[in-house]
Amino acid sequence: MLLAPPNSPLQYPIQGFTVPPLRRCPIPGTHLTAPQVSTSPDQVHGDSLIYIILNTGDGKAELTVESSSLKLLNAVLASVSYQSSFYHVHTADLVHLYEIMEPSFPSSSDSLSCQSYLTWGITIKTFLRYDNLKELLSSIRRFYPNITVIIADDSIEPEKITGENIHQYIMPPAQGWFAGRNLAVSQVTTKYFLWADDDFIFSQSTKIEKMVEVMEAVPELDVVGGSVQGNTFHFSLEYDKGDETEGGCLYRKSHGRFHAIPGYPQCYLTSGVVNFFLARTDCIQKSRFDPLLKRVAHSEFFMDGLGSLMVASCSHVSIGHQPKKNSNQYNKFRKPTGGSEQAFKYQLHFFKNNLKCIKFG
Repeated sequence: MLLAPPNSPLQYPIQGFTVPPLRRCPIPGTHLTAPQVSTSPDQVHGDSLIYIILNTGDGKAELTVESSSLKLLNAVLASVSYQSSFYHVHTADLVHLYEIMEPSFPSSSDSLSCQSYLTWGITIKTFLRYDNLKELLSSIRRFYPNITVIIADDSIEPEKITGENIHQYIMPPAQGWFAGRNLAVSQVTTKYFLWADDDFIFSQSTKIEKMVEVMEAVPELDVVGGSVQGNTFHFSLEYDKGDETEGGCLYRKSHGRFHAIPGYPQCYLTSGVVNFFLARTDCIQKSRFDPLLKRVAHSEFFMDGLGSLMVASCSHVSIGHQPKKNSNQYNKFRKPTGGSEQAFKYQLHFFKNNLKCIKFG
């Protein structure tokens, strides 16, 4: 952390002070070193402290503290804290001097404009549910007859899926949920891709162009989730870093969200969304899904993306869910007995993410 020297006579941080969004944090290094603090005749004297907060508009505030006691002034400065007024995964406030960084290599996807739905494609991971998959594909073609569909398939005995603009990639059997996601996303060549489970179904309410509109209007967004049969299933994440020895704590809050996106009252910033979402391809290809998570995983992608992925949940775009008709063979893989998958998932979190606790609420 870089501190401004106390020749003003106030010492304060000007770079390197990092705070989580929307959380109150003490400001370190703020200190007065002047031997004496003088005040004008019309100001209040004595050892009593006076706090005056003036709202100046635009979310700004001014704090005036007056005292003839340097000791008391420093005591007050030690308790001053900072809290951002809006949610963002990576932004800056206060003073920012020089930043040293390698210039990023330009990508053509940065300059693509949204003229039609052809700027996005659909990715699907399927496993032992060909009846569901075919019904999903049929519904897609009713509303988007030319859209490209990419299928990652790790079924035990693969069945060939054919059709115009349908690309099926056969994997070794039972490689798992996130491995299939990685494969499907790696083959996307459009600016955005839509993720859908193989047992979803498109309807009149599945207007993907509305999700594209939000993404285009807010270029900082990486993921925009919709709703599945009216349920958005969004959640917020809060991370307390802790120390290097014990690690930190992660809190997952169901239905947690931050604030609405200006101009889109149906959309709220959040940390994670349901399995029906539109994502920025170049961002997700850099983030990846952890292939160690095979059977029980979804929130983990957003946990790994905390602090780098800008996520929103929009309720005005919805997709349907087909009736459950899973085979016994599918259920054997999807819901393994003994809790081994769940136990492994926690072990992975505690080791990879240096956590001492995970709390769900």
